[in-house]
Amino acid sequence: MFWEKRLGSWVDSIRNQAAVPLRLELWNGQRLDFGPAAPSVTVKVPHASALSYLLTPSLSNLGKAYVEGKIEVEGKVSEIISVANALARHTLEPTGKFARIARSFHHTKRRDEEAIRYHYDVSNDFYRAWLDENMVYSCAYFENGDEDLGSAQLKKIDHILTKIRLGPGQTLLDIGCGWGALVLRAADKFGARCVGVTLSQNQYELARERVARAGLSDRVEIRLQDYRDVSGSFDRITSVGMFEHVGARHLPDYFRKMHSLLAEDGVAMNHGITTTDPDDGETAYGGGEFIEEYVFPHGELEHISTVLKAMQAGGLEAFDVENLRRHYARTCGIWADNFESRSEYLRTMVDDRRFRIWRVYLGGCAYAFAHDWVSLYQVVCTRAGRHGDTLPWSRRYMYER
Repeated sequence: MFWEKRLGSWVDSIRNQAAVPLRLELWNGQRLDFGPAAPSVTVKVPHASALSYLLTPSLSNLGKAYVEGKIEVEGKVSEIISVANALARHTLEPTGKFARIARSFHHTKRRDEEAIRYHYDVSNDFYRAWLDENMVYSCAYFENGDEDLGSAQLKKIDHILTKIRLGPGQTLLDIGCGWGALVLRAADKFGARCVGVTLSQNQYELARERVARAGLSDRVEIRLQDYRDVSGSFDRITSVGMFEHVGARHLPDYFRKMHSLLAEDGVAMNHGITTTDPDDGETAYGGGEFIEEYVFPHGELEHISTVLKAMQAGGLEAFDVENLRRHYARTCGIWADNFESRSEYLRTMVDDRRFRIWRVYLGGCAYAFAHDWVSLYQVVCTRAGRHGDTLPWSRRYMYER
């Protein structure tokens, strides 16, 4: 049969290039191994119609087949992701249809709110099951490399707040405040007066509860509000893991808004994911397509050079840039391991489709950061045009705490 010849040719082609620890189990009982060693990953194909996903194994196709139940996959998630990338790399051309592509989306307040709620309003208990105790959903900071996740997340928050030289009595705006960990720390440890904004109903409600329980309601305000609707002036502004939702065309406007809210002598920090493609394309072999469809609707990643250019166009001067790619690879790896270890509990909270989305997403992100497909930058900035005397001489102050 045609499909037998094509499948056999594809398997032989990959075997000739590399030994992939994969076994295919077909609906007719046939087994095909892609290497001589015992396979660490098994893909069960229940029907011939699923072969189209495998024979053109972009990360989007493979992810879709798994999420939609067209195939069943057994193995550790890290090994599954590694095998999927091997299939794509040894089958598809590095350029063309499945190479990096640039897409742009029309962002409105309504569409952005819908996208945020799709991703974040799964349930607070769902996130609590695999995040750290403070529910920080962004890149941790492993100062020594041996910290547990909770310690590394607190170090990340302290690293940010120290970088922006936050002090007692100063006002802080946190754009995309999540469940409130940063503003709670800023008020409690640094003595700041804080406003945190989010578009997620679940995050808003729990963050307010946490503020009240901490006895910080007089110093921390949580708002269910779009950052574009915020007014006033703030001594410090942080945006952690949020600007990925802004959109390429809107980055200058995003930074202009930050500029308009920043006090004349204020300091801001933007912490976010970037592509490593200098042409602002998305993750290779269809990984970005999968994330757009299933995980982060309308999310867009730009190269750090584009971010810095947009920041300057928005009236802000970057004076410190730090790459934390290795830290996010570790963070996502821990999240993926937590997700795996609590899989039975997590399956009681969400349907099988959503469980599969998150399983492959977290494992895929760990791989992408580890292999320089995406990166994470913290950029500290001030209003552009200020006198040079206002800038610190060195970075030493960031580590004296």
